[in-house]
Amino acid sequence: MKILGIESSCDETAAAVVEDGCRILSNVVNSQIDIHSAFGGVIPEVAARSHLEVVVPVIDQAVTEIGGWDEVDAIAVTTMPGLVGSLLVGSLTARTLALIKNKLLFPVHHVEAHVYANFLTEEKQPEFPVLALIVSGGHSQIVLFRDHGDYTLTGQTADDAVGEAFDKVAKIIGLPYPGGPAIGEIASSGDQFKYRFPKAKMANKYDFSFSGLKTAVLRAAQLEVGKDHTFPSSGLSELLDETQRNDFAASFQKVAVETLVDKVILAYEEFQPKSVVIAGGVAASQKLRQELSERLPIEIKYPPIELCTDNAAMIASLGYFLASKVQPTNPRDIEVQPSISMTKTAWNLK
Repeated sequence: MKILGIESSCDETAAAVVEDGCRILSNVVNSQIDIHSAFGGVIPEVAARSHLEVVVPVIDQAVTEIGGWDEVDAIAVTTMPGLVGSLLVGSLTARTLALIKNKLLFPVHHVEAHVYANFLTEEKQPEFPVLALIVSGGHSQIVLFRDHGDYTLTGQTADDAVGEAFDKVAKIIGLPYPGGPAIGEIASSGDQFKYRFPKAKMANKYDFSFSGLKTAVLRAAQLEVGKDHTFPSSGLSELLDETQRNDFAASFQKVAVETLVDKVILAYEEFQPKSVVIAGGVAASQKLRQELSERLPIEIKYPPIELCTDNAAMIASLGYFLASKVQPTNPRDIEVQPSISMTKTAWNLK
């Protein structure tokens, strides 16, 4: 079964065709990073307009590469969560195409779909039960999957997602957006023990909190340049030298990654899954991959870097497994949901 996936939840416009949930036949991504980097983050109105400009050409390219619409059996589209304007562009396009081309349509949860980047392989796929660490600019979660569609959310962030914390710390020390790759690049030149930052203690041992860590970096940077807590964060970067910037990046990354890995190890010891996977944009972090490989007692296979960030292949892969258990949705009934837990998706309506 060949599924066309469409993704437009944030600042990437993407379309891909995946066969049987694992074989990528086409994968097209139009990124807006260059547009939003000038602002230090994603501007929702700009993102929606950019999606409008390219969504049809991107889909046309993905479908043309596999031989045309006759090769497409169904459409899967991100309808939740994300920026409402961006979601509307992708979902309205998918609804229209489903009606015109007479294709089955499946709404997909973006965060859940990130896990399915790990299933995009014709080699050995993750074996259930699967413990998934989902980490991105908007989400930090630990989820135990017993099967496709059968999962429990065991832990999540109480405030900032880890990717958001990377972005904010990068801005404080004068690095470009997105913050994760920028911090990772210079952290290798810094002293990760130079600054001692705290790890949050949570009532639920699997929950995360990164707001305190972000604030600790801000206060340490203010102190380092001889300023008090009233000095604006926007003025710090020009007062930091290269060595200080590298040390802040390394020290912050160390604690952020250790926080994630500590929780994964706890969950692994309790639930004893057969597989552990990581998903989302922060899953591209080489430091995170290294720490998990060193501390987990089982082998972990990582998805390609290009499948960690937003893409439509993961949407199509999840769409395939949805199609095996869930009835398609009438295109006229689909609505976008900018903020909704992955525990309240189509699986729960079967």
